[in-house]
Amino acid sequence: MLPFEVQHQPGKPVSEQLIYAVKKAVAQGRLQTGDSFPSVRTLSRELRINPNTAQKAVTQLTQAGILEIEPGIGTRVRKQAKLSTAEASAILDEPVESLVIEAKRLGLTLEQLEARMRKTWKNLNH
Repeated sequence: MLPFEVQHQPGKPVSEQLIYAVKKAVAQGRLQTGDSFPSVRTLSRELRINPNTAQKAVTQLTQAGILEIEPGIGTRVRKQAKLSTAEASAILDEPVESLVIEAKRLGLTLEQLEARMRKTWKNLNH
């Protein structure tokens, strides 16, 4: 059994869904520094996805610094580097802008968006 859940969404690449699920599990503490990460073979079997898709997700998670591959040991969750506020803000600029654009497109007010963000933040902490 995997330490995270991928909710298959039609029209969205499976590799992106897998990456999101892993990032969410790390944020929630279900995957912690040093935890073993499933092999590509296990991911493809458990999620019923192509091994190439699983490999693509693992490669991207490794490049993002979320996972690390230790020869002879396997893949593990990497210790997350502490970023400065400026570095974290720079990383979040694009996704935050996308979120705000989508909220405005849907007709949400800033207060509604903030309330939704607070609710999501609290849900991730449980």
